[in-house]
Amino acid sequence: MAKPGVETRTRSSVITARAAATFEPVGRAVATARAFVRDTLQGWGHSDIVDDAVVLTSELVTNAVVHAGTAADVLCLRTDHGVRVEVADRYPEREVPLQGSAQPTAAPDRENGRGLLLCAALATRWGVEYSPARKRVWFQLDLPERPVGTRHAGPALPADLLPVADERVRVAVAQVDRSGAVTAWNDDAEHLFGYAADQVVGKQLGDLAAWPHTPGTGTGLAEALRLSRWEGSYGIRGTDGRVIPVYASHLRIRDTHGEPSTVCLLVREYERAVLQSPPRATGGDASGEGRTADPFEVFIGSPAPEDLDGLLQRTVERARDMLDGDAAFLLLATDDETELEVRATTGLPSARQRFARVPVEAGTSRYASARMPAVHEDLAAVPGAVPLLSGTGMRSVVTVPLKVEGRLTGSLGVAAEAPGRYANEEALRLQFAADRIALAVESARLGELERLRRGSLSFLVEASDLLAGTLDRDQTLALMAQMTVPTLATWCAVYTIADQSSDPYLSYVLHEDEELIDGLKELLSRVTPPDPVPAPGARVWHAPAEAAQRAALEASRRRLGEEASPLSSGIGTALATAAAVGGETVVLPLVARNRVIGMLTLGKPSDDHFRQEILELAEDLSRRAALALDNARLYSERTAISQSLQRSLLPPGLPQISGVEVDVIYRAAGEGNEVGGDFYDVFPIQDGAYGFAIGDVCGTGPEAAAVTGLARHALRLLAREGFGGPAVLERLNAAILDEGSRSRFLTLLYGELRPQEDGSAALKVVCAGHPLPLRLRQDGTVEPAAEPQPLLGVMEDLELYEESVTLEPGDVLLCVTDGVTERREGTRMLGDDGLAEVLRTCTGLTAGAVAARVLRAVERFAAEPASDDMAILTLRVPEPQVGFLHVRAACRPRHSPVGPPVGRSGRSGSVTRRRTGPLPRPASRRRPGRPRRS
Repeated sequence: MAKPGVETRTRSSVITARAAATFEPVGRAVATARAFVRDTLQGWGHSDIVDDAVVLTSELVTNAVVHAGTAADVLCLRTDHGVRVEVADRYPEREVPLQGSAQPTAAPDRENGRGLLLCAALATRWGVEYSPARKRVWFQLDLPERPVGTRHAGPALPADLLPVADERVRVAVAQVDRSGAVTAWNDDAEHLFGYAADQVVGKQLGDLAAWPHTPGTGTGLAEALRLSRWEGSYGIRGTDGRVIPVYASHLRIRDTHGEPSTVCLLVREYERAVLQSPPRATGGDASGEGRTADPFEVFIGSPAPEDLDGLLQRTVERARDMLDGDAAFLLLATDDETELEVRATTGLPSARQRFARVPVEAGTSRYASARMPAVHEDLAAVPGAVPLLSGTGMRSVVTVPLKVEGRLTGSLGVAAEAPGRYANEEALRLQFAADRIALAVESARLGELERLRRGSLSFLVEASDLLAGTLDRDQTLALMAQMTVPTLATWCAVYTIADQSSDPYLSYVLHEDEELIDGLKELLSRVTPPDPVPAPGARVWHAPAEAAQRAALEASRRRLGEEASPLSSGIGTALATAAAVGGETVVLPLVARNRVIGMLTLGKPSDDHFRQEILELAEDLSRRAALALDNARLYSERTAISQSLQRSLLPPGLPQISGVEVDVIYRAAGEGNEVGGDFYDVFPIQDGAYGFAIGDVCGTGPEAAAVTGLARHALRLLAREGFGGPAVLERLNAAILDEGSRSRFLTLLYGELRPQEDGSAALKVVCAGHPLPLRLRQDGTVEPAAEPQPLLGVMEDLELYEESVTLEPGDVLLCVTDGVTERREGTRMLGDDGLAEVLRTCTGLTAGAVAARVLRAVERFAAEPASDDMAILTLRVPEPQVGFLHVRAACRPRHSPVGPPVGRSGRSGSVTRRRTGPLPRPASRRRPGRPRRS
């Protein structure tokens, strides 16, 4: 019978939905019952009354479970007018405290009895019913009065408080595909912004949008179009160029073919009330009497961990405790939602390491998809149904998805060693918990992803700078490995491919433990290299792990069979190497200029896996590294070709001249250059005569080197044909002019040397615009050995003459290019006089010692390295008692050559001149004289 003063009837209504659940008398039953009622009412769309219903359910279930000590049956009924919730326990004899009774009820320091007073205060109607087996307390909450079917209603307002809009409200509708291009444009959009549909369809919406229009908007337009739902303000540029402020509502949809697109509804900014969603109602005072705690904190605990790993670990521990499981695991979905990564486990063997991946869809059945809740009563009956639990001894498991706005973000599972432990009720409870923490997990995951991406950008910027700073192939290979270990992987191996017909070659190996590098290199050398597949992305390579397992097995067998331990150190190395390579190994192609030039192999130790974000970062790095490696290859090839061609321009060797010492020092400016614009040569002519030359071509680089080769070979050919010095230079001048626009003017000192029987040497010299040769006598006097004449390659008709010089025993003839005389430091220059001073100190030195002293003087003249080519040619006639040949050539590159001067002035020596007239040239080959260089 019913107690007096308590209503036991509800008005007649049609029940349109019902949900029931039973909760055992355990401590967590109250929280589970609260979640059950909350999710049931929210699923029915009655969010307005959820808070009151949860408070009342919490008090009534507490009375049944804690105070009565029996199981509680909760029944939710939906009617046309409201919601009725019934809570029944199995203890009908227990007295119900009533208002107005002699006993005080609901005192502040008492727990029991307060639930009925809350029912009286909050419920529209409530009551208590007895039966022979149970007692039922029920309450009913009526729905707010508002039009049927609406989800939100506002109060009636006076007309002057209503939002202002145009006489006709126009809502522009634009549909945008996944790339951001407009695919549909309605008439209102054409009226608002002035663009016809055919003008905008196919164009990027971002080309029309002025983003952001509202200050403080943090999301970009491209990101907003990818969100499932977005609202906000920005601007659209009209046909007249003005920005029209709009308020937009974006909805992400998917067509029947599975292709995503975004529908954009736009109104003028001042008409935003047409589209703007109402603000969510704030909850009541959490500290108020009867209010429940935050469901998230009820499950996770307070305070919640700030880091993602801590949050996930506490989640799996609470989920395991909630369902009394032996193990629990939480997986997060990759960006494409095709795979799940293990991020937190408890109670599972160590082999189930983090970042192992399992497919989202493991089969065709509903229970094989991580997108739906699933219960497996006995995994032994369906082997492989949950790949993560294979071989762990778990028999029963329940898994539920983590979803945010309908998108799969992860999966939460609890497993037990006994079969039949879980049913749909546990799945429902676990799903309620997953829904509570899904948004927090996704928020923490996005925060971690943002931090990772910022770190990735910094890493890629630094890697690009390092790779761009070298063109050496070996150094590039070393940088590639050092940048990945240990930042991205535990070990790294780089394979290179010389050409399309060559097999991959193991070029570089690196491990974070240097002691394992040799063992790893030996192991990989026995493994067939991966196939050079040009497809982008990382692919798993199982061969190293399999080879490592075989090596470890063989080493273990040897250890079991050995008596002494001569192989113990080798076995230890094999086992350590196997452990280092036993994890996941991935291969990324190195593709440059549409050709696979190698593979970048990254590996983890045993039972370890790569994160998806790390693989994406490694893929970005591989693209940059491939281009740097190919640039280094091209540079090496071109440098080798250039050096080979340059070496062909140098004399093959200096001849041995009886009675004359010859020494040459040659240094070309510029990195990698062996030959520049300066050149020299000493060669036999005929009948004991020898030719020598030293010259300077205007400019640097290949063009200057080409003229260098032309000049050197032309000198040898013409001299051996019997032409004298002036004739040789005149013909060389004509050959240079024939080069046309490729020609370069040239300063040249050419001479013929003939040793005499009395120990002296007779020279005939022509100095065409070149620094004058200096003669050092035995008494220390220095004087020019020739006079300046016009340089070559400028005028067609030259009148050159040769000058005769006799070198007595002990005399030295010093010939240099302008890189020596024009050595500068600030406004100071070594010059002809400075060179003469250096030469005066060389009395009694050999030809090689003279050249070396001149070089040291040039180098010490300035702190900066020389920027011009230098050539130093010394000829010395030794005293009678010193009759030997000393020949030495030294070449070393320098940087940034500058052009040589045209003429030199100096004191005339005692010389004999023999003038010859110019050779006739055909009229067709005559060219106007070019101006002399200043």
